[in-house]
Amino acid sequence: MQPIRRLAMISLHTSPLDQPGIGDAGGMNVYVIELAKRLARQGIEVDIFTRATSSGLPPVVSACDGVNVRHVHAGPFEGLTKDELPGQLCVFAREVLRAEAAQPLGHYDAVHSHYWLSGQVGALARDRWGVPLVHSMHTMAKVKNAALALGDTPEPTARIIGEEQVVESADMLIANTDLEAKQLINLYDADPGRVEVVHPGVDLSVFRPVDRDTVRTELGLPRDAHVLLFAGRIQPLKAPDVLLRAVAALLAGDPGLRSRIVVPVVGGPSGSGLDRPESLASLARELGIDDVVRFVPPVSQADLSRWYAAATLVAVPSYNESFGLVAAEAQAAGTPVVAAAVGGLTTVVRDGHSGLLVEGHDADEWARALGRVLGDPALLARLRDGARAQARQFSWEATAAQTLDVYARARSAMRESVA
Repeated sequence: MQPIRRLAMISLHTSPLDQPGIGDAGGMNVYVIELAKRLARQGIEVDIFTRATSSGLPPVVSACDGVNVRHVHAGPFEGLTKDELPGQLCVFAREVLRAEAAQPLGHYDAVHSHYWLSGQVGALARDRWGVPLVHSMHTMAKVKNAALALGDTPEPTARIIGEEQVVESADMLIANTDLEAKQLINLYDADPGRVEVVHPGVDLSVFRPVDRDTVRTELGLPRDAHVLLFAGRIQPLKAPDVLLRAVAALLAGDPGLRSRIVVPVVGGPSGSGLDRPESLASLARELGIDDVVRFVPPVSQADLSRWYAAATLVAVPSYNESFGLVAAEAQAAGTPVVAAAVGGLTTVVRDGHSGLLVEGHDADEWARALGRVLGDPALLARLRDGARAQARQFSWEATAAQTLDVYARARSAMRESVA
């Protein structure tokens, strides 16, 4: 087989150029652009197709050498929610096919789609172009609906049906963890032979330990404070309220801690959190801890690394995570993680070594876990060392190498099915 020369990536509902932590932009955005960059370094030309959300966006943006982001006009530029995007699939798919038709025959060698909406378009491109489709789910409706946060909205039946169709159509499916692979097989009846586990990575050149005192001074944080950081989109699924309730319980049990605790919340409202963008700030006031909570707008990857490095602990209380890039990035910065024992977090965080895993979302249980680390300097020091060691297991270079193997398997699988 000839090597992969050109790859079409499809990320319909969110652009890899968007700032993570705003709207629908999050870990998947980081995944798409970081993987594309590493593939480009292997000599592969990557075109990323995404929906244009502004009339001012140029048709094509070069993200780096070998990676172009193509803005597809499909539906109104603004005001279209993710739940309304299925109505634009036909238009988006037509424009993707039109872009390929303007190129010489056989322009793309494979399609890699991200999230189920993109998978629907990818399946059509696969059949039209005669190239294999590799699909990454990132999140799955059946999994999310089984672990809904209080006040969150269940994923619709249409999405479940759409995901089942994509699973059936894809030549290969990439799962972030062993658990996600099992969920694809058990919940979506995926063929085990078409599911491959490839861990996402961390940019270890960006997320790395730095002097904690120095970065705290730069960020306006007390050097001697217990800094308990939440980073991510503010929505019920990510459960930042669990951290706030745990801090309130911690302070109720030990009021003397109040003068030494700071709780930065770095991120913006997203998903169902957009309906009540001030709800977390209101909760902090209701709990009587608004004096220790700091709300910080989404920041660049470089600045996020500084926040991680400044923290004593990073809390990831999500109800579900397919992987948990925040946990991986925090550990790379040398900061232990206290995380919910769900989804990919059980792979990313090594319990008792790089952080602690907490069963459930009870505020008192979380308060005990936080207090256990804050009250034991020797344990905190061991977890810091373990966090750095754990993060070294994940790199985007390894992700790209394994993904290339999956592309090769997809091409073989497609040839066999045709034969």
